[in-house]
Amino acid sequence: MNLHEVSFVSLGPGDPELITLKGLNTLRRADVIYCPATLTSSGKQLSRSADILRALDVDEQHIQYFIVPMSKDRAAAMEAYEKLSTEAAASYAAGKRIAIVAEGDAGFYSSVHYVFEQLLAQGIAVQQVAGIPAFIASGALAGLHIVSQEERLMVIPGNTTAQELSDWLDAGLVVVIMKLSQCREAVKQCMAQYNDHTFHYFENVGTPREVYIRATKELIEKEFPYFSLMIIKKTM
Repeated sequence: MNLHEVSFVSLGPGDPELITLKGLNTLRRADVIYCPATLTSSGKQLSRSADILRALDVDEQHIQYFIVPMSKDRAAAMEAYEKLSTEAAASYAAGKRIAIVAEGDAGFYSSVHYVFEQLLAQGIAVQQVAGIPAFIASGALAGLHIVSQEERLMVIPGNTTAQELSDWLDAGLVVVIMKLSQCREAVKQCMAQYNDHTFHYFENVGTPREVYIRATKELIEKEFPYFSLMIIKKTM
């Protein structure tokens, strides 16, 4: 029996047209596509990844959902990834072609890396299909040259402080903040302090609900949802 490597397929930030040809072809060949989903408090299942797959006309009969609890307590999420690893390993052993999908790039702040590492540790062949991360798509949306010439880039998750942000901006770095909702107050402190910088705000990039704002006054009172990020760059 032939065994096929498990493919971790990057879907891009939300716009189905931003998946790579390699990613799309991998999905079309897959026997099983493991797709993340969440449950609302009322029990409704939501999946941005599934929305992308449907737009790409992927056969829904091949899609198997795994539920990832949205909680700061990562124990339940890790349990979900453990279960997924077990199921994927069994499908691999059965000779099936497997794809595990992730929004953005599967190797960039993506939780599926836990599954990748567990399968790799079991001696299972894996591959990662590259994709476009949300901050790159955001730069394109804004017509923004994120870094140029000698500029340096710092990409961070949302667990940061106003002092850290100040240090990086004072050092001349362009700063990208993923998971922006985690550091709302720290960012707003810096907005008041750095009038010589532009705070480029994005949410739901690549979807019909995408938002781009660069007016500081408009951002001061705004809530930052889960799917939001910011690019902070000195105004030229």
